[in-house]
Amino acid sequence: MEKRIFGIILTILGIIGMIMAAVNFAEGVDNNAAIRTTAVYGILGAVFFFAGIGLIRSTREIKKRDEEVI
Repeated sequence: MEKRIFGIILTILGIIGMIMAAVNFAEGVDNNAAIRTTAVYGILGAVFFFAGIGLIRSTREIKKRDEEVI
């Protein structure tokens, strides 16, 4: 159960990171610092999002396997 909660938290953080990257991108980038900031938000957001989704999926599969064995 703790892994599923951690997966949900990672997914939410990933969504927030990708939204921040989209907002920065929509505002326009005028210097290198803004480009790097947008890239970092987008990459970290995607990593957190997909890690969270993977964690949620893997905990569901394990739970189903345990129920079938018992």
